[in-house]
Amino acid sequence: MRDQTQPIANTSDRKDTHLDLAMSPRAQAGVSNSMDRLRLTHCAMPECDLDAIDISTQFLGYDLSAPLFIGAMTGGTKRADRINAALAETAQSCSVALAVGSQRAGLENGSSLRHLRTLAPDIPIIGNLGAVQLAGKGGLDLAKAAIDDLQADAIAIHLNPLQEAVQPEGDRDWCGVAAAIEQAVTDLTVPVIVKEVGAGIGASLAHRLFEMGVMAVDVAGLGGTNWTRIEAARITDDDAALFAPFLDWGLPTLECLIDVCNRCPHHQIIASGGIRHGLDVAKALWVGASMVSMAGPMLKMLIDMSDDEVAIETLSPDTLSQALMDWQKQLALALFLTGSADIASLRQAEAELI
Repeated sequence: MRDQTQPIANTSDRKDTHLDLAMSPRAQAGVSNSMDRLRLTHCAMPECDLDAIDISTQFLGYDLSAPLFIGAMTGGTKRADRINAALAETAQSCSVALAVGSQRAGLENGSSLRHLRTLAPDIPIIGNLGAVQLAGKGGLDLAKAAIDDLQADAIAIHLNPLQEAVQPEGDRDWCGVAAAIEQAVTDLTVPVIVKEVGAGIGASLAHRLFEMGVMAVDVAGLGGTNWTRIEAARITDDDAALFAPFLDWGLPTLECLIDVCNRCPHHQIIASGGIRHGLDVAKALWVGASMVSMAGPMLKMLIDMSDDEVAIETLSPDTLSQALMDWQKQLALALFLTGSADIASLRQAEAELI
């Protein structure tokens, strides 16, 4: 594997290209997250007060307004730093958790995310590093540096074998990843979360990861931002044709979430992958998720796309804050309409797969 102490050429340029493509319609998966297959049963006599519905939760030792993440998006460039700062301020003001994008590029070019802790002192902040980088030479030191720089409450190790396979600069050698995660669980000073990036984590792998000692698994299923499509947009037509059958490879979010929650019922499971609104959040919680993460919709809410030439210069944290509040109101309404006064009651409500 590549020596992690040697920087990859043009990593920052790639990260900025990823941002542009992530906001494009072509980044969207061609199949749904399957959440519409789950119908929460309407309760015509709720016997609870909508204004008193409790959607608060605790995560990583913090009291949060709702079981929500601003999901991992980007990092490692000046442009990404501005976005992450705006996300941190929004997460702090809305009292939800924040997960940053991969920290490798930033650590390689000497930029720091330490200021995010100052901007968001009262919420969980989760660092991020690729599993294949963790397994490389110096990978554990890179993870420690990511945690120390961010003053992170946990670190997410992301699994993205398909993205790496399609990416021209991608790492093809995935030998030793499991051992590296086990070592990270033992040696790192904060909990380890393992996540996919949009192709899903199945029940068998989730069970294995929990046996390794990871704190939480983010299923990150198919149905939202599709990193395979993003990488395919960066390569030649001939290479793109090679990967065309795999553009929507993966496990739809609802399907892998149900399977993982059934197989690992007493563990912390995070739902992400095409979560569109507060009703999707409620459905994920009903299935058994502890937390729910949304990335793509939040990025689009934050960045004003009214003028393509200046879009990245025009950030709208107020718009994102309003969206987060609206999603929380939608979540509370879903609880109310199932006769559930809180999240624990929601998990006992009736629902059906259609």
